[in-house]
Amino acid sequence: MRIVRFTPGPDTNLGQDPLFGILEDDGFISVISGDPIYSGIQKTAARIEKEKVKMLAPIIPRSKVVCVGKNYADHVAEMAGKVPEEPIIFLKPNTSVIGPNDTIIWPEMSERVDHEVELAIVIGRICKDVPKERIGDVIFGYMVANDITARDLQAKDGQWTRAKGFDTFCPIGPWIDTDFIPGNQRLTASVDGNLKQSAQLSDMIFDIPTIVNFVSRVMTLLPGDIILTGTPAGIGPIVVGGTVSVAIEGLGELTNKVAAQ
Repeated sequence: MRIVRFTPGPDTNLGQDPLFGILEDDGFISVISGDPIYSGIQKTAARIEKEKVKMLAPIIPRSKVVCVGKNYADHVAEMAGKVPEEPIIFLKPNTSVIGPNDTIIWPEMSERVDHEVELAIVIGRICKDVPKERIGDVIFGYMVANDITARDLQAKDGQWTRAKGFDTFCPIGPWIDTDFIPGNQRLTASVDGNLKQSAQLSDMIFDIPTIVNFVSRVMTLLPGDIILTGTPAGIGPIVVGGTVSVAIEGLGELTNKVAAQ
């Protein structure tokens, strides 16, 4: 099932506050009560056409976004690095999260901002030290994500917090798919319609069970936490006034425009 978060349009009787829903195959959204991660998935009688709502980030994590770096060998090579022996992790603040069709804001202090298409994991329950064979018990679903990075600041700082932590630097969406099973699906990134990244999820150095197990051994994961699983080769700049789209086969496409600060 595809879980969406949205603001109803002015011509509806659903109010002005963001709501959660299930995007159905007929293009309608079945409204659900509460937050599906905390309250469970409970349909109401309300239904609304997708075209009559503004789609939002499917979730705003209350805690953290955990990211895995250097998880595709071709990306490691293009960055002139070495394949890591274990996952390399870092954090993005929850304030970096935006949704489909929201605007990525280019910060004044950077001269180069890059796209990075990634598969995102959404955690559904409090967990610690999760065995690889039990990751299905803690994963709520998956999304498409774009790990926006100020590449010049990453090089200048020698670490990744500032470069990846700006507001708007974590587009996610367009929904959370609770039935998606990662395998050989292709992930792509395009800038103004030109393909820049293309790989398969199976090209990851560390697979999903390894990532969730490793991260949960380091820190307690909370409901709504997001884990970004790394990007393949082909990273490159986006431009002010341009559009960047990232997609994963069977999981959807996420598009954002870029504007100056």
